[in-house]
Amino acid sequence: MSPRAGSAGSRTLAFVESPVQLLNVLEWAYAHALSTAVPGAGPSGAAEPVSGGGLSGMAEPVSGAGLTLVVLSPNDPMTRGQLRRMAELARDEGHEVRWEEARGGTTAPFHTIGGLAPLLRKAKRIVMGDPFSRYVQLLLTITRARDLVVVDDGTATMEFVAQLARGERLVRWHRRGGRPGARDVIFAPVSASARRRLTPNDRHTVEVFSSMPIDSAPDGVRITANDFSWTRARFGPPRITKGADLVGTSLVETGVVDPERYLAAVKSLAGAHGATRYFAHRRESTDKLHRLAAETGLEIVRPDLPLELIARRGPIGRTILSFPSTVVHTLPLALVGTDVRVAVCDIDPTWLTENASPRAQGFLSGVTGTARDVHRLSSVAAL
Repeated sequence: MSPRAGSAGSRTLAFVESPVQLLNVLEWAYAHALSTAVPGAGPSGAAEPVSGGGLSGMAEPVSGAGLTLVVLSPNDPMTRGQLRRMAELARDEGHEVRWEEARGGTTAPFHTIGGLAPLLRKAKRIVMGDPFSRYVQLLLTITRARDLVVVDDGTATMEFVAQLARGERLVRWHRRGGRPGARDVIFAPVSASARRRLTPNDRHTVEVFSSMPIDSAPDGVRITANDFSWTRARFGPPRITKGADLVGTSLVETGVVDPERYLAAVKSLAGAHGATRYFAHRRESTDKLHRLAAETGLEIVRPDLPLELIARRGPIGRTILSFPSTVVHTLPLALVGTDVRVAVCDIDPTWLTENASPRAQGFLSGVTGTARDVHRLSSVAAL
């Protein structure tokens, strides 16, 4: 453990806006020994095995937080629910959690930033889950922290590192190719400042903590592998059922995939592999999920935690079917040592909407092609 990691304490601030980001902050803290809880410690302090899928398998919290974790809460009810559950786990680890209603009205951002400013100025390290977030980019203009850490926000991390290496403006992959809007133009100076702050130099360091395949990084950026050690230490191994489970995606909601094509693909994929459950993405619309249930017969499951934890707690199908998404990279790591097979189905180019970014097909193919320890399926159209 580096000297900085051991002395971080509350001088480390982490900012998250999604459950997956919070999970990966916990993984980062565990990897850097910032957690103060002892996994499975019994009354005598000796390690005891942690088994089963319930939260009761968590270790008792120990006083003294490893970091202060700031939740910049979104408005989406499903995301908020998962974040509250993840916040419970963070507190169980001994970390301080600060919940900010960052989007609770017109004046909320001013109150949030004003309240966080003193902490930002004192922080020695900033950990962030989404470098594309305007909120996070704005907060970066306030801090003087010497160490900056980016933890995974899913496959977007791959694009972030690539854009940073090319010196490009930070734009989410599914928005590439479109004209910048008025808000983009107004916010451009802040975004440019954030990109400079996220470029390492002799005044500050940059670490990317990721489970994604990152072949090359900008000079000076330290890449640290996330192997989901915290998840595997705290949960499971899961009970494995004989059937198959299907993982949903929000590609329809982001305007990348046509909804009718997606519905047909899910129906075909479930039928071909005997899937019985559909784990919905937290951003999937209620109307779409109702249609999926009615037309496919799948049981729709709204997870209350990120899928990596749901799968590790079990029960989970022997085969997990997914379209290109973060989970094709993370689930094999979370489920290492089990007999669960993760299978990924390519997105057929004909499924894309006319408004999809020109970058979409290449990016999605890259997500599938770079996934390790997964079984690659042909597109549903070829089944």
